[in-house]
Amino acid sequence: MIVGNIKDLIAKDINSSEAKNAKMKVLVSAEQGWEDYVMRVIEVEEDGFTPKHSHPWPHINYIIEGNGELMIDGNLNPVNAGSYAYVPKNHLHQFKNVGKTPFKFICIVPKEGHK
Repeated sequence: MIVGNIKDLIAKDINSSEAKNAKMKVLVSAEQGWEDYVMRVIEVEEDGFTPKHSHPWPHINYIIEGNGELMIDGNLNPVNAGSYAYVPKNHLHQFKNVGKTPFKFICIVPKEGHK
């Protein structure tokens, strides 16, 4: 069992030449006892974005704060606090911050999807 606070976690840069102003905090993973999945929070600063990519696993997302845009297969979807999304496997996608404040969202992936 683990109980924590996101304020106590250190954000790590998303290491990709295709990302800008994006960091990740891992909340729960195998290290905390969740063997098959990883729950992370992605933090995207103003004018930032995650890499445009696809992969052979699905993931689910829940927007915590800010205003963003989720592109899936070329379709742009506005998202903000309270929005959620399921991104199926093998679909091209990217998150962008379109606001002036940080854009933060929960991303849950199977363990093979966490790098």
